Amino acid sequence: MNPIILIYDIENDRVRTKVADACLDYGLDRIQFSAFAGHLSRNHREELMLRIENLLGDTKGNIRLIPIAIKDWDNRLEINHD
Repeated sequence: MNPIILIYDIENDRVRTKVADACLDYGLDRIQFSAFAGHLSRNHREELMLRIENLLGDTKGNIRLIPIAIKDWDNRLEINHD
């Protein structure tokens, strides 16, 4: 499984919530309001994008799923003040 970042910009609140739920269903972690990160196999990446495309339907939206090299993922820097 490879690390990925999934980001989206969706105007419709209901659809946006369903897309977020789909990301959570695939085990991704929310890192921003409209951004998720995690590890997915290529099959699961394609499956998730098909699911999101179906949820989106005719709604305006922009979804990007970006694979990241493991070396780069391991070298990421984070600041998290909870």
